[in-house]
Amino acid sequence: MEESPVVHSSARRDEDIALDLMKFIAMTTGYGRTTGGGGAGFTGGSAASKPEEYATHLLELYGKCKAAVKK
Repeated sequence: MEESPVVHSSARRDEDIALDLMKFIAMTTGYGRTTGGGGAGFTGGSAASKPEEYATHLLELYGKCKAAVKK
């Protein structure tokens, strides 16, 4: 029987914190939101015209949040 890799609780915790931070930023600023809907906060230059672009923006934001949490 194979053993599954050990996941440290602190590593998972960092990912959870980064995800919560990303959700907070995305919801409060409208970061990466598709064009057509107005939102509060920063809207210049980061609006996506397609759902795929929106997902890409969110993934980039998550990466930035994860890097910030690890610092």
